[in-house]
Amino acid sequence: MDEETQRTRTELTSVHASRRRSAYVVVLCCVAAIGGFLFGFDSGVINGTVDALARAFGTDVAGTGFAVASVLLGCAFGAFGAGRLADSLGRRATMLLNAILFLATAVATGAANSAAFFIAARITAGVAIGGASVLAPMYIAEVAPPHMRGRLASLQQMAIVVGLFSAFLSNAILAKVAGGPSDIFWFGARAWRWMFWMEAVPAVAFLLGSMTIPESPRYLVFVGKHEQARKVFTRIGGDADRLVRQVEQSLEAERRPRLSDLIIPGTRRIAPVLWVGMGLAVFQQFVGINIIFYFGEILWKAAGATEQWALRINVLTGLVNILATIPAIMLIDRIGRKP
Repeated sequence: MDEETQRTRTELTSVHASRRRSAYVVVLCCVAAIGGFLFGFDSGVINGTVDALARAFGTDVAGTGFAVASVLLGCAFGAFGAGRLADSLGRRATMLLNAILFLATAVATGAANSAAFFIAARITAGVAIGGASVLAPMYIAEVAPPHMRGRLASLQQMAIVVGLFSAFLSNAILAKVAGGPSDIFWFGARAWRWMFWMEAVPAVAFLLGSMTIPESPRYLVFVGKHEQARKVFTRIGGDADRLVRQVEQSLEAERRPRLSDLIIPGTRRIAPVLWVGMGLAVFQQFVGINIIFYFGEILWKAAGATEQWALRINVLTGLVNILATIPAIMLIDRIGRKP
């Protein structure tokens, strides 16, 4: 075998190995992104069940509104506590707990026989949603190589909007087959219960997937398990020893964030960029999209649509959401965040 043939074969072997490592990283990130899918599904599944819930529990407008919005209370607690829990137990273990929460609350909300039990289940589901908003991006950022990180980080947002769309589509199909959300469906249970129980399918997938993925190499270095971190880095590609040293240096330079970090040194003023960031978040909520996501069916029926058409319009809303997300993902790394 001549030298050129040997070189070509070596190059092909290297390319194939690189592709295998990249595919492995993509699989890991897709598993983590199932948490984002559940985030979207759990947020959107309530849209299509509101009237049925009011009839089932006998709640007035205020009570029904609180039952729908109660999930947001849990979201705040989940988002606040997930990071610290992930630092204590590890990313993988916390994702497993998150998957169990999604599964348990999917079953519990569908099985609820009182407004109080339903609200408790939805608040707990909110904890899972808030946790998913932190854990999936964290895990993806810590396993993805730098040259893939930007694109893979966008998986979380795409998974969220696909989850919303899937919830709307699932609700529309179940309502059409059953005749309406309040009508009897499989095994004598009403269709609105099955709308919540459908979430158990991706929740089980997330649970099984979380059992198979490795721990984040950054966390392994953080807790002193350097040899395990090297094995993970070797599997996902790159110089394992160099990457472990980089993480060690990063951790040494890291310190716990403080509220005083938000203040401009030598003044008592909050940094302008923080005001801009908070303003963008506030104005994003002021556009009212969450009302559409939670109460879309009610709004479309109030505008004159039938129940079936209201659910179909929800599906269209979810599809437009996906189509609007795709160019944003494609452009954010090309033209930057600010433009």
